[in-house]
Amino acid sequence: MTELKDYLNNDIRPIDSRETVANVQDFFADLAFSHFPVVEESIYVGSLSAEDVETFDAQKLVADYRYTFDSFFARTNMVWLDVLEVFAKHSTNLVPVLDETNKYVGYYEIGDVIQFFNETPFLKEQGGIIVIKKGVLDFSMSQVAQIVESNNGKILGLFISQAEADAVEITVKISLGAMNEIIQTFRRYNYEIISEHQEDTYINNLKERSDYLDKYLNI
Repeated sequence: MTELKDYLNNDIRPIDSRETVANVQDFFADLAFSHFPVVEESIYVGSLSAEDVETFDAQKLVADYRYTFDSFFARTNMVWLDVLEVFAKHSTNLVPVLDETNKYVGYYEIGDVIQFFNETPFLKEQGGIIVIKKGVLDFSMSQVAQIVESNNGKILGLFISQAEADAVEITVKISLGAMNEIIQTFRRYNYEIISEHQEDTYINNLKERSDYLDKYLNI
């Protein structure tokens, strides 16, 4: 089974802080990285931003701009969701990876992490997705799971896909099963169904009644 650490990359050596800015500017011109790690004596000291480098004096050394380094990184034992959060928080397409002793061991690229996500059952396995909404103080992840499983469904994954001051939206992916029964049970527990489903008999009945009323009014 593929693990996230299998995507750890070492194809390009990190930038040495003693490099000239001119060399690093050429480096970023050739490669589409938003950031790249900088090391001193093989110790990670931060990441350089491609945007920042464009404004530096080409005759100086990278070390002269230490104050601009970003300090984000991932650990080799981090789960992929935590790693993805590092990418999102720092608007980067590359994240340096350190071991438990803070030694630099390589980097992750965003495309590889997305590829790993694509291999998870949440995306890879066949199933249906339901998006539900309920008040912040009223919803329960355990209740969501219970509703699905009590209707012989199996959860492949769920997460809070949107949060507001008073309500949250939850995206649930389930293995194919009694979709309509699950939807109706959510309604009985006062969950609003945000997503549309062909199997939704409640909505289908409303549409049929609406069509009938339109025809009646147009007679």
